[in-house]
Amino acid sequence: MSQPTLFPAQILDTLAFEHQAHSRGYRLVAGIDEAGRGALAGPVVAAAVILPAGLRIAGVDDSKKLTPETRERLFDIIVSQAVSVGVGMGDAELIDRINILQATRHAMLEAVSKLSIQPDFLLIDGISTIASTIPQQTIKKGDSLSISIAAASIIAKVTRDRLMNNMDTAFPGYGFASHKGYGSAMHMENIRRLGPLPIHRKTFAGVREHVR
Repeated sequence: MSQPTLFPAQILDTLAFEHQAHSRGYRLVAGIDEAGRGALAGPVVAAAVILPAGLRIAGVDDSKKLTPETRERLFDIIVSQAVSVGVGMGDAELIDRINILQATRHAMLEAVSKLSIQPDFLLIDGISTIASTIPQQTIKKGDSLSISIAAASIIAKVTRDRLMNNMDTAFPGYGFASHKGYGSAMHMENIRRLGPLPIHRKTFAGVREHVR
């Protein structure tokens, strides 16, 4: 007789928020997270993920704790097993116009709108709600505490990394495939040397000093 699959306690615990929502009568719980909020270039990308009730995917965690190879592998698993996945984004122009917090909220709301089925409850990483009538709960460090949010963090991170790899091809010389738009020493030097691009956030320190 085959033995049941055993999961670490951490993975079991990450279902607690989902179980709590289900116990209150909600059936379609979406986890929401973003990637790229602190970058100097490229969009902020948000994802919303609805997982089947009680689904456990071994290894799903805060995307920042995972290797790129693990994120790519889990991305495919999440997409194949999720009830629905939605992605939204706010580009550099929007970020400069309405600020990064509001652009992040915009991207999260767009991600929810891209779901093929409307959720009835939202679990959002962080402390900021979004402009939706759907009941929602914010969770600090939610990408480490909720499997739905962790899954969303992986979808958002992989999606954004792929976009920045494309930017590396479109704008050679800046190293986007390496730093993904964040403020590495190499990126800062390339901004100083080559000047900001349209995809740079011109209101951000490290970029605005070099806007002509």
